Amino acid sequence: QVQLVESGGGLVQPGGSLRLSCAASGSMSLIYDMGWYRQAPGKQREFVVRVSRLGDAVYGDSVKGRFAISRDNAKNTVSLEMNSLKPEDSAVYNCFAYSGMQYWGKGTLVTVSA
Repeated sequence: QVQLVESGGGLVQPGGSLRLSCAASGSMSLIYDMGWYRQAPGKQREFVVRVSRLGDAVYGDSVKGRFAISRDNAKNTVSLEMNSLKPEDSAVYNCFAYSGMQYWGKGTLVTVSA
């Protein structure tokens, strides 16, 4: 069983930056992909980014050029640097990890508002 714990959410003004982190722990085999999805109220879940063990990252179109993911395989952590934030980036951000099975964190809320 793998537990994922996110941190770093909060309130930020438009144009600002925020950094999210996600740590995986528990009994697990090798973690392949890690990343983030997000879901805003009343909207469908949206893919944000995933990163492989080798560091290859794929970003959703809405965050390309503004968000950057980094990964530490030794610590089983990922961090998401979010820049030039917009009100439409407001959502609950959920971390995921794939290790033969898909695991999810409980999410962290990001609110972008003046």
